[in-house]
Amino acid sequence: MNAVAAKQQQLDALQKRIQVEDPTPELRDGATQLVFGDGSAAAEIMFIGEAPGKHEDEQGKPFVGAAGKFLNEMLGMINLERQDVYITNIVKYRPPNNRDPLPNEKNAFLPFLQEQLAIIQPKLIVTLGRHSMDVLLPGLKISQVHGQPKRYKGHVYLPLFHPAAALYNGGMRQTLIDDFALIPVIVEKINKGTY
Repeated sequence: MNAVAAKQQQLDALQKRIQVEDPTPELRDGATQLVFGDGSAAAEIMFIGEAPGKHEDEQGKPFVGAAGKFLNEMLGMINLERQDVYITNIVKYRPPNNRDPLPNEKNAFLPFLQEQLAIIQPKLIVTLGRHSMDVLLPGLKISQVHGQPKRYKGHVYLPLFHPAAALYNGGMRQTLIDDFALIPVIVEKINKGTY
């Protein structure tokens, strides 16, 4: 078995374990299914959002609604496709009425997210929105640090605004596109050992 297949097997086992351990029964009861993650188990770049929405809950994949279409568009701008990266959320079940995930829900899923990171071992972790940034880079303000790579606990993070923000605020769209354009530059620096 090659390394990618082995990683995929570990991810599949982790997904089953979440269903068995059932960290948030109340969220599970209100959701259609677990939305675990999508993309390459050997991805250099991992995107982490906050929680699934309606379309994600229906299709079982993260970022498949309007925000996901914009994410795909931005990936295309840096010559990547979804299958080249890995996309997930902190919380793996849709919160009722698309409300923000609660602190205890984020905490319940954090160990599983950390295991996903340990299996995939991405070179760059891109947080999408303040919820995922708060969990992984506590104490920062997204309006101040978006687009600035941060090294923290052995990982390199790039905090970005959530793609959904650009759907409600046209001015955000260009900011996100500009920040997104930094991704290949940062990955190249990490690969060369200059970051």
